[in-house]
Amino acid sequence: MKTCFTAVSVLAVAVSFVLGQEEAPKGPPKGKRPNPEAIFKKLDTDNDKALSEDEFKAGPMGKRDPERAAKAFKKSDTDNNGSMSLEEFKASMAKRAPGGPPKGGKPGKGGKGGKAAPPAEPKAE
Repeated sequence: MKTCFTAVSVLAVAVSFVLGQEEAPKGPPKGKRPNPEAIFKKLDTDNDKALSEDEFKAGPMGKRDPERAAKAFKKSDTDNNGSMSLEEFKASMAKRAPGGPPKGGKPGKGGKGGKAAPPAEPKAE
């Protein structure tokens, strides 16, 4: 009887450990942007410090929607040389990031110093 109780207890503890483990989150932590340099390096399969359209389309965006990836590549290749530099890639990622480019522009340079406009007053009906 003691042996049976011990075996059941050990089994219960083992099951609770297995069920209690959390699955590792996929992608960057919530609120954090992925590292553009690391992504660029992963996509640059020939290590020439530039992304060809084929390399870009072989990435996650191209696998989801090749046509959209081709358009994004052409838009990101700002010097129109047929390849995307790290700087062009970073600028492109900043534009596509949730919420748009990072806030905090300087007044007079198109930004508002990172300050949001006050909320509008609700209209009385």
